[in-house]
Amino acid sequence: MPDLAAVSNSGKTFDTYSAEFTRIAKRWSHANGRLYSQLRGVSVVNGSVQDLAPTVKAYVEENIDLCQPETVHICDGSETENNSLVNLMVQQGTITALPKYQNCWLARTNPADTARVESKTFICTENQSETIPTPKEGVKGALGHWIAPTNMEVAVKERFTGCMRGRTMYVIPFSMGPVGSPLSKIGVELTDSAYVVASMRIMTRMGQAVTQQLAKGADFVKCLHSVGAPANGFVEMPSWPCDPERTIILHVPKNNEIVSYGSGYGGNSLLGKKCFALRIGSTIAHKEGWLAEHMLILGITNPKGQKRYIAAAFPSACGKTNLAMMTPSLPGYKVECVGDDIAWMRFDSSGQLRAINPENGFFGVAPGTSTKSNPIAMKTIFKNTVFTNVASTSDGGVFWEGMEDDIPQGVTIKDWKGRKWTSESGSPAAHPNSRFCTPAAQCPIIDPAWEDPNGVPISAILFGGRRPAGVPLVYEARDWEHGVFIGATMRSESTAAAEHKGKLIMHDPFAMRPFFGYNFCHYLKHWLSMKNRSERLPKIYHVNWFRKGANGKFLWPGFGENSRVLDWILRRLDNEDCAMETPIGNIPKPGSLNLTGLKEDVNTDELFSIPKDFWREEVFAIEKYFQEQVGLELPEEIRQQLKALKKRVDTM
Repeated sequence: MPDLAAVSNSGKTFDTYSAEFTRIAKRWSHANGRLYSQLRGVSVVNGSVQDLAPTVKAYVEENIDLCQPETVHICDGSETENNSLVNLMVQQGTITALPKYQNCWLARTNPADTARVESKTFICTENQSETIPTPKEGVKGALGHWIAPTNMEVAVKERFTGCMRGRTMYVIPFSMGPVGSPLSKIGVELTDSAYVVASMRIMTRMGQAVTQQLAKGADFVKCLHSVGAPANGFVEMPSWPCDPERTIILHVPKNNEIVSYGSGYGGNSLLGKKCFALRIGSTIAHKEGWLAEHMLILGITNPKGQKRYIAAAFPSACGKTNLAMMTPSLPGYKVECVGDDIAWMRFDSSGQLRAINPENGFFGVAPGTSTKSNPIAMKTIFKNTVFTNVASTSDGGVFWEGMEDDIPQGVTIKDWKGRKWTSESGSPAAHPNSRFCTPAAQCPIIDPAWEDPNGVPISAILFGGRRPAGVPLVYEARDWEHGVFIGATMRSESTAAAEHKGKLIMHDPFAMRPFFGYNFCHYLKHWLSMKNRSERLPKIYHVNWFRKGANGKFLWPGFGENSRVLDWILRRLDNEDCAMETPIGNIPKPGSLNLTGLKEDVNTDELFSIPKDFWREEVFAIEKYFQEQVGLELPEEIRQQLKALKKRVDTM
């Protein structure tokens, strides 16, 4: 290295010293066989500027000027890089090792940063009507949040100016979907969080292969993220810096741009997930004529060897992962997982709807995941995984609600805040929204075609949620328009995946309420338009595993027994005469649901009952919701579906 003392004692000005040091360092680096490079005068500590596509380089330089990082790290996605980042996070106290498992780590966040912040998530368009329907006067809109471009500029400038001082800016090139697939899209995330880099390496295809696509001129979605630098300069928890008071997540569909500030957690910071895959993804899909949806994808093979693929939309924490990794209880059935959260779907040249899972990993809710509820997940997650906000055990493992039978006698537990915990503590051991972030390829039932660049053919689409009363186990839409109506009128108990409190029955159309990237009415018209794109449309169903009886207990055992519902759906796809009409759709004929070998007694009369008073109230709630949230913008086809449902219920 150059003699810094000799340079600093030469009497030269700082600017001259700086320039001379740079020249000396360059010569020294070249002499040692390394490439010395800079971006806007900021040292690049990993990767090469020369490998960046001009558009990427310009994007990075623009945000160096804004965020003022100390160094820049261009990510290559390698094992060496990941090991280095893991070591850094251990030193910072961000993660701790879990020696009970292979290459697993535990992160504890700031308690103020534990979930998606829907109330601070905005779509930026020139006109509000591009983003959200106009709600009834005096009613708060619930179908997204709009921000004007001028207000967004102010918000970004106030928060991001100098927010990375003293930190490293990581440049993450990533692909949503298999690299090079015609159904995939590329993004570049800039972040100051090593935790985000490590998680994005699991959740996306990241690194050199994507850099090469960018070098060929591929477009990319711009993703800027910072954990934030609080205005008062005080960082409450140095191991998990965040700025919860000023957290904001912004999307600009016109520019394919995402800007996220103040949170280091989950969908707020892993910008390939909800922000890209759904909000920006849905706007791209709208322009290009396809669908970006909050859906799992599974393959199911019946005893005759016939395989079909099903997509299903449930709100977060309503069982998507459990269904995607289901162990069927019905003999002869096999389920394989394509994805547990996101589906990108488009029609091929023959009119077949085909889907890819754009993600590369699972970011699943931990509490409730157990050997009983999801044995496949439990076989997936205990290697190469980052756990966040779960409890830890004295033998170097993890714990959450649902794992009570897995804890050996004598092992003690610390809760997600690091405090001693017992079953008498009066609070959950794991945060209700604690997560595992694990590679999808580790899943023992991962579908052989999960990375097929052409996607898998979708035969049926399911909608569903947590409905403790009134909604039967399964019913079938009469046609495509009725199916779109079913998706548009989904309601479900709120969950811990966002900041809602209490178990409210919330309207959650298409399980997309927090994720619409554009006006819900335009989204409905887009779905309705699919009937003009193909004569081979999937059939649509609604399922509800969560109905309770008069005793307050679940009427249906769920989990692997849900294969019995899929069996009925597959038989309907074969046009078997096993359904009967009702005012809300087609339900199984008495005795047509295969209950052979079911260990629990199921009151099918109660499970499939359609109470008139309940459905009158349901129709009223839907009508009120549309009037207050959508008004005259509601597509006429949906208005007619509601009118027809109301008439059928009234004449029950």
